[in-house]
Amino acid sequence: MEIDLSPKLPKKLALEKNGFALPQYCDSAKVAYVLQGNGVVGIVLPEKEEKILPVKKGDAIALPFGVVTWWYNKEDTEFVVLFLGDTSKAHKRGEFTSFYLNGSNGIFTGFSTEFVGRAWDLEESIVKTLVGKQSGKGIVKLSGVNLPEPKKEHRDGMTLNCEEAPLDVDIKNGGRVVVLNTKNLPLVGEVGLGADLVRLDGSAMCSPGFSCDSALQVTYIVRGSGRVQVVGVDGKRALETTIKAGNLFIVPRYFVVSKIADPDGLEWFSIITTPNPIFTHLAGSIGCWKALSPQVLQAAFNVDADTEKLFRSKRTADAIFFPPPK
Repeated sequence: MEIDLSPKLPKKLALEKNGFALPQYCDSAKVAYVLQGNGVVGIVLPEKEEKILPVKKGDAIALPFGVVTWWYNKEDTEFVVLFLGDTSKAHKRGEFTSFYLNGSNGIFTGFSTEFVGRAWDLEESIVKTLVGKQSGKGIVKLSGVNLPEPKKEHRDGMTLNCEEAPLDVDIKNGGRVVVLNTKNLPLVGEVGLGADLVRLDGSAMCSPGFSCDSALQVTYIVRGSGRVQVVGVDGKRALETTIKAGNLFIVPRYFVVSKIADPDGLEWFSIITTPNPIFTHLAGSIGCWKALSPQVLQAAFNVDADTEKLFRSKRTADAIFFPPPK
């Protein structure tokens, strides 16, 4: 089954034991992120051989335009996959559309028996049998069918486990980040999307910041809860809300976002509409305000020198993530 997380944007695939998502391709490039369980995904890139990957919680898979995929769960635990992508060029703007190769709503059943017979060099009786057997739609439950076994070596270059990858940022009592880009998963270059997994410790804060390369962010809350504020044009607060697991929100281009975790912490997975995102942080030791000269800050804030010095003296050691106040 596919479940809308927010109107016409991301999709979630949830497969129970022996659930099989039929071969399909999508009208949008996207990144898949495994939220729960273990499963198998078959991937066929244009004019390439099939790759059959074992995937598990924390795996991110870049799926370019035109890639054909199928998904299967042979375990007792439900297998749940989140899909986030850029739908600006989609068949229906703002919405993923899947084109199934098989099933009652598949491409195969849309052509006449004459066209199918000619294309695959089959007799009409065989064509009618093939079409007549396709009663399932999108997802079917398999029984007595042995699908190909996944190969660990097929994971190379196709997926990255964000929970096991080396950390790009690690702040004690603050948070940790793994960034998905062309260095650790080159295929995101074809997708045109970067991604990151961020874990914010209990009551910690993520510095206000923005994407300085004209990218927008789509963020899904994986675990925990907290608060988020987004500030946009004319210094107006575009969003202020409480967030929890299962929520999703968008940060438009150049808008500034900041989050504060509740005591149980906060974890989110985001896609960014560029394969190698660059962010500017406003607060902390690497904040852009620290780079401005004292005279400029004093004039810009319209304050005296003592107030400017106090402002500059704070957050000299903390970068990106700020531990909770003592």
